[in-house]
Amino acid sequence: MTSLRQLLAYNMKEKRHNLGLSQARLAERADLSTQYIAMIELKRKFPSPEMLEKIAAALEIDTPQLFSLPPTSGELLKEFRQTVLTDLEKAAGKAVNKALQKAVTQVITEHLKKL
Repeated sequence: MTSLRQLLAYNMKEKRHNLGLSQARLAERADLSTQYIAMIELKRKFPSPEMLEKIAAALEIDTPQLFSLPPTSGELLKEFRQTVLTDLEKAAGKAVNKALQKAVTQVITEHLKKL
């Protein structure tokens, strides 16, 4: 079972990395000390509601997102599958359009030769 401290630490690190922020830069943005941010990410401290709001704002997210569960492997697989299918659909559509254009050009060229 995942604790709130674990969720908070994981989500803070994940969001911070996604934004390309160091602990020092996050601390600066949240008007907190770098040591305090480090202690939260190490699960040694747990911030007050006010501090959570500052951290969330600095991470450009809503406060409840600090405690959201990471996607499960099943959800990740489903998302990956959908991305692959979408990409394949786009690629197939482009290939079909290109083939149709080529075929139409050939038919028109052949027809013009007969005239």
